[in-house]
Amino acid sequence: PFHSLPFTLTWIDVYVNVNYDFVTMSVAASSSAKGAVPRDTQRIYSIAELSREFAITPRTIRFYEDEGLIKPRRQGMTRLYSVGDRTRLGWILRGKRLGFSLAEIRELLDLYQVDRTGVQQLRELLRRSQLHIADLERKRADLDQHINEFREVESQVSTELRQRGVDPEGD
Repeated sequence: PFHSLPFTLTWIDVYVNVNYDFVTMSVAASSSAKGAVPRDTQRIYSIAELSREFAITPRTIRFYEDEGLIKPRRQGMTRLYSVGDRTRLGWILRGKRLGFSLAEIRELLDLYQVDRTGVQQLRELLRRSQLHIADLERKRADLDQHINEFREVESQVSTELRQRGVDPEGD
């Protein structure tokens, strides 16, 4: 049903709430969905584990924490990342790859606080994805126009050089 999106949605549940604890967020399907894999909701990740898994630096993770996008628990100076933090980090990174700003990502993630069904979040993701697609298509059209203009210049200059008896490809 999400074939028109510029990426593949996977059937997952995201665990977040105001304190980013373990409250179900049904983004695409409930955990009872066909093929759902049971998970250990009590699993804790270190910053090193998440860094390796997502191929990012610990500094990047701390940056997203400073921006308020993830909120790990603390045990002394050690950060303890929950399953929800891990899932949010995955959504943050996907959002960045797709060209969403951190503000847009925050708004999309925070929409779950308003509507625990995830419907508002999905609708907003669809709306914003459509806006990004339209913007990229405009940019592609502009690039195509520039390329065509340069090809015209290239053709005219090559013709002029040939008329002067100069090989356009030579030195």
